[in-house]
Amino acid sequence: LAEQYIKRTHGFEMSFPNSLVTQVSLTISCTGLLKKDITSQSDPVVQVLLLENSATQSWKEQGRTEHIKNSSCPEFTKSIEVDYKFEEVQRIKFVVYDIDNLSTTLSDDDFLGQMECNLGQIVSSRVFTRELIYVGNSYAGTIKIVAEEINKMGDHCVTMQFHAKKLDKKDFLSKSDPYLEILKDNGDGTFLTVHRTPHINNTLDPNWKPFTLTLQKLCSGNYDLKLMIRCFDYDDDGSHDLIGEFYTTLAEMCGQPPLQWSCINPKKQKKSKSYQNSGIIYLDSIKVFKKPTFLDYILGGCQINFTVGVDFTASNLDPLNPSSLHYINPYQRNEYEQALIAVGEVCQDYDSDKLFPALGFGAKIPPGFNVSFEFPLNFNPSNPYCAGIQGIHMAYQNCVKSIQLYGPTNVAPIIKHVTLFASNTLKNQENTTLATNYFVLLLLTDGVISDMDDTVSAIVDASYLPISLIIVGVGNADFSQMNFLDCDQGKLTTSYGKQAFRDIVQFVPFRDFKHASPADLARAVLAEVPNQVTEYYELKNIQPQPPRQFVYPTATI
Repeated sequence: LAEQYIKRTHGFEMSFPNSLVTQVSLTISCTGLLKKDITSQSDPVVQVLLLENSATQSWKEQGRTEHIKNSSCPEFTKSIEVDYKFEEVQRIKFVVYDIDNLSTTLSDDDFLGQMECNLGQIVSSRVFTRELIYVGNSYAGTIKIVAEEINKMGDHCVTMQFHAKKLDKKDFLSKSDPYLEILKDNGDGTFLTVHRTPHINNTLDPNWKPFTLTLQKLCSGNYDLKLMIRCFDYDDDGSHDLIGEFYTTLAEMCGQPPLQWSCINPKKQKKSKSYQNSGIIYLDSIKVFKKPTFLDYILGGCQINFTVGVDFTASNLDPLNPSSLHYINPYQRNEYEQALIAVGEVCQDYDSDKLFPALGFGAKIPPGFNVSFEFPLNFNPSNPYCAGIQGIHMAYQNCVKSIQLYGPTNVAPIIKHVTLFASNTLKNQENTTLATNYFVLLLLTDGVISDMDDTVSAIVDASYLPISLIIVGVGNADFSQMNFLDCDQGKLTTSYGKQAFRDIVQFVPFRDFKHASPADLARAVLAEVPNQVTEYYELKNIQPQPPRQFVYPTATI
C-alpha cells in the first residue's frame, strides 16, 4: 500500500522493506510483589504477551522468565526477545504469576499482578518502571523493564568458569552455599543481572560449572563495559547473604592468566581497617567464540533424515466418502497430501539419498487386517523407505485404498520407532562427536491423542536425541492437547517426573493455512527446526565440521 501511495502521489516507484523490524531484548525485575504463599514469599515468573488482534483482544505469548523461589523482589536473568516495529503501535502485557506446581500452564497458578503498555514506551525509555495492577485495580508492586537492541554481535558467545577459595562462612551450623551473580553496568548508575549460577552446598572453596552467555547479554557487545560479579550464600527462604563482590570487564577477563580478584564485602570493609577480603575468586577459563548456525552444521555435512507418520483412524471418515480427510481427489489434494508435500519438499533437499521411511498408524492392515499403530505405507517392513516425496505420496495413495480405518489414535509407537532409529544410528557412528545425522518426524493427525501419557514419555525420551517432532493438525478437531505438547515456555514432564532435555515439538493446525501458499505452510511448520538443531548440538558440545567441498543443493527453511 505504501508503495502504491508513493507511485500515485509522486509519480515514481519506491520499494519498502516488509517491516522496519528491530529485535530487542527485555530484561525484567520486580519489587514488592504480593505474598500468596502462607509460610514463604511467592515463587514468581513473568509472562510476556503481545496484542495480535485489537478487535478480538487476542494476545500471543512471546516468552517467560525463569521462576525464582521465595522472592518478592525478583531479578530475572532470562530476557525476552521481541520484534520491535517502529511503524506500529505494539501493545505489550507483562503478567506475574506465583508458580505452585510443575505444569507449564499458568491458569492453575496464582495471579500476582500485571502491567500493560506500548512497546514503544519501553524502547524509548530504555529503563521503564510502572506499577503492577491486581484485581480491582489495586496496587501489586512495581515492575522494571530494561530494553536493549540486539546488535550484530548476537551470534558471538562467551563461555567462562570460576572457582573460589576461602570464602566467608555464613551459615551457623554449616559452611556457606555459594553462588555467583553476573551484572552489567546499565548506564544509569544501576547494574542489570544477566546470569546467576546454581549454588553449591556446604563449601567455602566452590568450583562452579562453566556457563555460556551471548556477548550481547553479558556486556552489550562492549568489551570495556563495567561488570560486577557478586558472590552470595544461598538460603532456601530467599534471604541470600552477600559474601562479597568485585568489578571487572570482559577485556580484563580476556587478559593474560592467572586472573583472580579479592571478593570484597562493602559493609565489612567499612567496619574494619584490617579487613582484607571475604575470599578470592579465580577465573579458570574464558573463551569468546562465534555461535554455530544451522547452516554451519548443514555445510559441515549434517543430514536431515525425514520420516512421516500418518493418522489412519476412523475419525478421518471412510476414504470413499468425499467428506473424508483421506478422500483421494484426482483434481485436488487433500489436507494430508498438501501438508506432506509442502513440508517434505523442503526437508528432502537436506538428505543426500532422498530415501524416507513413511509410516501409518491406527488402521487394520492387510493381509490379516489386524490393527497396527506402526506400519510402513508401502507394506514392506524390511524396507519402509520411499524414493523422494513423490514416492511417499504414491505410497500414501496406494495405502489409503488397501486399509480399513480404525483406532484409537496412539502416536507413541511411531515416535518410539524414530527414537530407536536415531539411537541405533548414533551407536553405529564411528565418532559420536560429529554432527552427521538429525531426524525430523512429521506427524499428520486429525484429532485427540489417545495415549497421552505414553506420548509424553516418548517425546521426553526423544528430546535427548537429535530429533525434532512436527505435528500438523488436519481437519477441524480440538487440538488443545497439541499446544500442551508444544511446550515452548517450559519443559515437558512425564507423569513420573522425568523432564525433557529440550523442547522438540512444533504444532501447527493446517486450518490456519488453508488459504495460504504451500511455502507459507512449510515456513510455519519448519520455523523451529534450525534452532532445535543448533540447540541440540550446543547442549552436546558438538561443533560443526568444516564445510564440504561439494554441497548438495539446499532450500530455505
